[in-house]
Amino acid sequence: MEQYPMTSLAILAALVLFFVLGALVGAARGKYGVAAPACTGNEHFERRYRVHMNTLEQLVLFLPAIVLAAPVLGDEITAALGLFWSVGRIVFARAYYADPAKRSLGFVLTITPWAVLLIAAAWGAIATLT
Repeated sequence: MEQYPMTSLAILAALVLFFVLGALVGAARGKYGVAAPACTGNEHFERRYRVHMNTLEQLVLFLPAIVLAAPVLGDEITAALGLFWSVGRIVFARAYYADPAKRSLGFVLTITPWAVLLIAAAWGAIATLT
């Protein structure tokens, strides 16, 4: 990623965010009395747990897409999309913690940059075939 330092920082930001969301799950275990390995038992704990797991599910899609899109879009645009993705995850988390029914904006803010990255990655791959 030497050619894409800003994209690398955006990826690191996403990974730090994932770590922080995991730490919030751990703190919620103590606060709400949900002993490991249980994943249920308190609604507020379960919200934090689901946000963390949903972010993991999204990371599996996001990370390859951002790496494959960087050579196509360039460092600055790819990094901006990566940071936008992380902001979307924060909006998603805050909304889900308050009321899971209101998570839609955060989801859209997450899926939109991912879709752009995916399309760019596909475009780049297909373009090299011709």
